[in-house]
Amino acid sequence: MVTVIGWDIGGANTKAVFLRTENSYVKEIRTAIEYFPVWKDPEKLVRVLSTLKEKVSSNVKLDGVGLTMTAELSDAYQTKREGVNHILTCAAEAFADLPVFVLDVDATLRSINDAKTEPFMVAAANWAATGWMVAQQIQTCVIVDVGSTSTSIIPVVDGRVSAVGKTDLEKLMVGELVYTGSLRTNIAAIVSSVPFRGGTARVSSELFAQSGDVHLVLGNISEEKYTTETADGRGKTRREALARLARVVCADTEMLTEAEIVQIAKYAHCRQVEQVAEGLSQVYSRVKSLTKAKVPVVVTGLGKEFIARTAAQKIGVDEVLDLEKLCLGDAFVYRMPLSPLARSDVVKASPAFGVALMAACTLDGRLV
Repeated sequence: MVTVIGWDIGGANTKAVFLRTENSYVKEIRTAIEYFPVWKDPEKLVRVLSTLKEKVSSNVKLDGVGLTMTAELSDAYQTKREGVNHILTCAAEAFADLPVFVLDVDATLRSINDAKTEPFMVAAANWAATGWMVAQQIQTCVIVDVGSTSTSIIPVVDGRVSAVGKTDLEKLMVGELVYTGSLRTNIAAIVSSVPFRGGTARVSSELFAQSGDVHLVLGNISEEKYTTETADGRGKTRREALARLARVVCADTEMLTEAEIVQIAKYAHCRQVEQVAEGLSQVYSRVKSLTKAKVPVVVTGLGKEFIARTAAQKIGVDEVLDLEKLCLGDAFVYRMPLSPLARSDVVKASPAFGVALMAACTLDGRLV
């Protein structure tokens, strides 16, 4: 039996997935996500890690942890090197009695000390965990993981992650990273203007509303799934989201009808899908050129249906598969007959689940 926790330490959300494996099966999964904007107080990271550790593992003795991160990009740090070192130092303190395996961009695991010597190899490597996990089942595909903040587009060829970009900058250049997400994206980063009353209205560049307001108004997410703070600090009702969206064109709910605000939301949604479709088209065409077989797109993350699937359909991919419905039952590392709830948890925290699996494989002596 092996017990591990996989961590995905983001700038806004920290995700933890507890796994218990036994006799080639995943027997238990527990998931916890905490909204923790690291830029507000990075010194609280140790407390967040310790709290989530107790929440998902309670009194179970752990054999180790796997860890990946994107929080190093936060402007709490002057450089990524500083961010990586601080995050790893916090992890070493929070998990002082445990072996810690840090994921790098080549989908391999390193010690904390080794990771600190090459910080750019472990910075923003969480996509590699998702890619590795799916590659255990599907030999060639493209994965689209739409989180709260950004979208990772991950090519898998012949059972291996085959990303062209390794850093965020490189991935932005080749379509493997699209900085748009389900909750936290400023509307002004999605559209510069919107169709309005037969003409066009330019939008304010202020952070008046974000993508979470769009998807709440359109019914793509519930209030419970709107897990980040709002732009104005007010609530997450549909009425409050409508008010924020009206402000994007420097208006309010007395000046605009509800139907007009909904149209703004629909237009922003369409543009967001187009942004993801542009990146996906770059990556998908590259993978298609390498094989004559059909290439499916695997969708995951909070925005898997209303952004990832829609973008994939827009560019006419061969097939769209939902990671939640794949259920991972035939993966060669462990058999995982997951319950519907567990599958949903995997989708919400794919990188944390993936790096937990990698850590379990390492401790269990299985090939990674």
